[in-house]
Amino acid sequence: MTKKLSGLPAPVIAGVVKEKTVQGVLAEIKNCMYDGAGMIDLHMSCLENTDDESLKQIFSSSPLPILALNYNQKYNFDYAGFTEEERVELFLRAASLGAAGIDMQGYTFHSPSKEGFCGEDKFSFTKGNPKEIVTDETIISKQCDLIEKVHSEGCEVLLSCHPGIPMKAEQVTELALFLEKRNPDIIKIVTIAENDDDLAESFKAMLMLKKNVETPVSYHAGGKAGVLSRIINPMLGSHMIFTVDRFKESSLLEQLDLKTSKAIVDNVKKIL
Repeated sequence: MTKKLSGLPAPVIAGVVKEKTVQGVLAEIKNCMYDGAGMIDLHMSCLENTDDESLKQIFSSSPLPILALNYNQKYNFDYAGFTEEERVELFLRAASLGAAGIDMQGYTFHSPSKEGFCGEDKFSFTKGNPKEIVTDETIISKQCDLIEKVHSEGCEVLLSCHPGIPMKAEQVTELALFLEKRNPDIIKIVTIAENDDDLAESFKAMLMLKKNVETPVSYHAGGKAGVLSRIINPMLGSHMIFTVDRFKESSLLEQLDLKTSKAIVDNVKKIL
C-alpha cells in the first residue's frame, strides 16, 4: 500500500525530480533515496511522455511515495502549454496509476488567477494582488469535486498556493484556514521574503500555523531573503522540505541540497 504523504514523519524531505524520460526519473529517484529523501516531488510537465505506461512504470517502480505535480513548465522552464482540462486529466490519471498524492495549485480551473488576484478583495490574504488564490465559490466547488475524485482513487491532495508577495503571519494563517475548508490532505503556501523582516515574519507565521491549523502545512518564504525559512520552518512544524539531489539546468537554485538538509534535520532531532 502506498504511504500517505500526510502521515510521513515531519519534516519529510522531498527530493525534487525534473527529468525528460522515465529512465531519467527512475535514476534520479534512486539518487534521492540513497541520499535520504522520504518522498519524491515529481514534475510531470518536464516529461516528454506522460502516457499511462510511462506514469505507471514510474509510480510502480519507485521505492518512495510520489507527489505528482504539473506546474506547466518544461525542463528548461518554458511554458508547457497544458490547458486546465489537460492538467486536471493528468492529475486524475496520476492518481489512478499509483501516485501517493497530487499537487493541486490554488488557481486550478481558473488560469487568470495564476498571475494575480481576480476576485473581490474582502480577506486579509487578498491584499497586495496575490497569485494562485481563488475566492469564487463556483471555482472552489469544482476544486472540491476534484479533491473528492482524487480521494476516491486512494490518493491524497496537496493544495498549494504561491502568492508571490510578502505576507504577515496573520494573513498566511487566515489563508491556510480558508484553504483547509476544501478538505485537502496537506496545504502548501509559499510567500516571498524581500528582507530580514519578511524572513522573521515567516517564522512567526509557521508558529501560528502549527497552533491554529489542523491539516499538515508546508510553508516557507521564497526569494533570496527567504532561504533560511526553507530549513528553519520545518524545525518549527512545516511538513515538508523541498530539496535537490543533483543541481542542473532544470533546478530551482533556491531549493536546498538534499544531503545537507538531511544532515541538519538528523542533528537537530538529537537535541529536540
